[in-house]
Amino acid sequence: MGIENLMTFIVTALFFIMTPGIDTIFVLNKSIGQGRKSGVSATFGINAGVLVHTFFAALGLSVLIANSAFTFTLIKFLGAGYLIYLGFLKLKTKSEFFPTDYKKSNKNSKSDFWSGFLTNTLNPKVALFFLAFFPQFIDVDQMDNPIPFLLLGITYAAIGIIWFLILTIFASVFSQKLKSIPKSGRWINKLSGLVFIVMGIKIALAKT
Repeated sequence: MGIENLMTFIVTALFFIMTPGIDTIFVLNKSIGQGRKSGVSATFGINAGVLVHTFFAALGLSVLIANSAFTFTLIKFLGAGYLIYLGFLKLKTKSEFFPTDYKKSNKNSKSDFWSGFLTNTLNPKVALFFLAFFPQFIDVDQMDNPIPFLLLGITYAAIGIIWFLILTIFASVFSQKLKSIPKSGRWINKLSGLVFIVMGIKIALAKT
């Protein structure tokens, strides 16, 4: 299939995925605040975004993002703006971080998929990372073939799903202990809002 050193790719990809970043923070935020179902939805949304970046890499569109200052900047500010928007919503809300209305929580979890999807898709650094990372495990003669890119992207997404689901399970259990602490929900809400804003600013300041 034009792929070289697949096991090395899997181990390296796992290392990168486990390294705390925007995706990790997003999944933890949803899992702790809204429960396991929201964490699972966010997990699949984020990795659907990974597949979009994979598709871009396979078609060579990631090269366009890397070489076009306008395209990179546009996607960068869209992603940064979305994260900052989520952060301000967290800071503005007066509701508890831990919902008591589980019917409403379950309804809201349906939007967590799309929030995770947008958070990942609108991060141009992911596109640049795939563009630099994937070719190291593809045969030189197969660089123009989209199949190796797609297979590596699917493998990367599968690893991401497994890791974030494990993270979701532990985070949702941890949230049960936090609920016993008075007013912990409000403080975590504010903290998570600040974290989203900082992450958004970090993306906005990113350079090609």
